Amino acid sequence: MRGATRVSVAIATATALALTAGACGGGGGGDNGGGMVRASWGDPQNPLEPANTNEVQGGKVLDMVFRGLKRYNPDTGAAEDAMAESIETDDQQNFTVTIKEGWTFSDGTDVTARSFVDAWNYGANLENNQINSYFFRFIEGYDAVHPEEEGAEASAQTMSGLEVVDDTTFTVRLTEKFSLWPETLGYAAYAPLPQAFFDDRDAWLARPVGNGPYKVDAYNRGESMRLSRYDDYAGDDKARNDGVELRVYTDNNTAYTDLQAGNLDVIDDVPAAQVRNAERDLDGRYINQPAGIIQTITFPLYREQWQTDDAAKVRRGISMAINREEITDRIFFGTRTPAKDFTSPVLGEAGGYDEGICGDVCEYDPEEAKKLIDEAGGLPGGRVTLSSNVDTGSHRQWMDAVCNSVNNALGNNNACTVNPVSTFADYRNQITRKEMNGMFRAGWQMDYPLIQNFLQPLYYTGASSNDSGYSSRRFDRLVDEANAADEESEAVDKFKDAERVLVEDLPAIPLWYQNGSAGYSDRVDDVKLNPFSVPVFNEITVK
Repeated sequence: MRGATRVSVAIATATALALTAGACGGGGGGDNGGGMVRASWGDPQNPLEPANTNEVQGGKVLDMVFRGLKRYNPDTGAAEDAMAESIETDDQQNFTVTIKEGWTFSDGTDVTARSFVDAWNYGANLENNQINSYFFRFIEGYDAVHPEEEGAEASAQTMSGLEVVDDTTFTVRLTEKFSLWPETLGYAAYAPLPQAFFDDRDAWLARPVGNGPYKVDAYNRGESMRLSRYDDYAGDDKARNDGVELRVYTDNNTAYTDLQAGNLDVIDDVPAAQVRNAERDLDGRYINQPAGIIQTITFPLYREQWQTDDAAKVRRGISMAINREEITDRIFFGTRTPAKDFTSPVLGEAGGYDEGICGDVCEYDPEEAKKLIDEAGGLPGGRVTLSSNVDTGSHRQWMDAVCNSVNNALGNNNACTVNPVSTFADYRNQITRKEMNGMFRAGWQMDYPLIQNFLQPLYYTGASSNDSGYSSRRFDRLVDEANAADEESEAVDKFKDAERVLVEDLPAIPLWYQNGSAGYSDRVDDVKLNPFSVPVFNEITVK
């Protein structure tokens, strides 16, 4: 998505989403378990447009407020029909989509085929500055609404590959075969939008309206968002509580303390310092399970000092200077596993996970690390920085540990220093504006459980989450070939070939796979995390 990476992300004045209406629900009681669930949260980077949200905090809300053609099973991660009645193709390139009848948005209007087509055309259009526009690049006519050339303007407002047949049917023509395309359609970027969004976008941003099991009632940035159950929701995964209050925390240790005190019901990021005692502290109400999440360090390859062959050797040396085993043991106490590839073990071997693909690059070897960096003429500018937000995820602790590991390997206490950023939103804005100079955290939580999702959105030229600016014709070609493969096994093999290119170029350093860790109060039951490490809010009951 070259075009979207060169334009600024339009953050409307409605970013604050300062909703004035009071929230519904609250307190205990109510049918089906009833009551409001109180959960920890962080402010999203952008207003909650489906095609303009590609980070975890905003994604949590979209998962509650919207349902697309597919939904990922909260137990297995498998793509299952949600609004799709059927998605049919004879050639893996031309698809006929039929949606279920009887679905409505929370404003009472019907969800139709045009709700999807209009939303996808909006998301793809260059003029709308949507971060996730890249996800529509497979649809014929994308290049007309989103040209890649610097300074070019869209020559069309809609993609030629989308056509509404009737209220429940639309057709999609892709630019090439993509056998796994239907499996991607549970991602939030493909959600439908009501006519109200197009009639008055600013008003809609002030009160987002979706078709999911919850509706947004109020949001005060920096404080909380309140969502109530949408009683006319047509899906089979209706909310079993009255609603959810998402409370903003800038320190997850504070959230954990509130959980212990009974002031909070769910925290989905147990602080590293508390992991060792969480099972005891919470009397068994603690969850620790594998998730489709990988943490990486990436580099601003748009900076000249990181573009040379010597710089690639430096990146390899830094990777080998990081003692992943020690850091995951001492800081994360079993909730992280040293990474051996660029994906996640939740995919399984058949899905593309390969624990041997990274090889020596992901192994701790301080002597070889120093040798490589010395051969490259040392670190760019003599030192490197490592940046991350520090309001969630125990990031400060592991960043200190990584820099200490690098410094010890190089015999220089000032070789690597930490650059903490106070909030997630500020951090993401710096990345989006391409303001990074040194190493920075670029963890990935899968959008859908396919190897393609761990590779293409992050490393394909111009992709929506390609924060490093990495570009490789060889990698891109292999990804294109994988997408066009007729059989899933053939596609997976091609994607693994593309991954081997990443190991050579190392635009990012795999650190560790992340488990989902959560705790909950004795006020709620039926708490679980899905394979994306997000609480399945609609299934939580309040006593």
